[in-house]
Amino acid sequence: MTSKASEHPTTLTTPSDLEIVITRDFDAPRSLVWEAWTKPEHVRRWYGLRSMTTTVIEIDLRPGGAWRWGQAEPNGQEVVFSGVYKEIVPPQRLVYTEGFEQMPGSGETVVTLTFEEKDGRTTLTSTSVWPSMEVRDMAMASGMEWGVIETYARLDELLDELLGTKG
Repeated sequence: MTSKASEHPTTLTTPSDLEIVITRDFDAPRSLVWEAWTKPEHVRRWYGLRSMTTTVIEIDLRPGGAWRWGQAEPNGQEVVFSGVYKEIVPPQRLVYTEGFEQMPGSGETVVTLTFEEKDGRTTLTSTSVWPSMEVRDMAMASGMEWGVIETYARLDELLDELLGTKG
């Protein structure tokens, strides 16, 4: 089996002091990538690290609706992110706030996801604006890049599976 990680690399850039931009191509139509990102039964199957257990996936997909996604480490420590949806334009754009529940007071990040399709492939771009450069840099230093790469690889595997069952 060929690794899609090398075929479709995940890129992280920091275009300003407060931003992180993550880009990844998927061999799936954007409607399916959108569905995989917004339906709890799908998110539960791809979100986070393989070494952790997904403990909560809550999605109230409407402007003003809350979301909460979390995992537990083998030692039981939880890693939970949550926020509120600000803008929803299926299957093109999703804007939401994000906070790390284990660091209250660190401020909110605003994330804009865009789903762009060309020739049956989707480019997912995540642009996050952090409350400060210090908080952004702490996130980057925590292993965020490695975690995003593994998580997007898991999303790719789920999309392949969904395409296989829909074909």
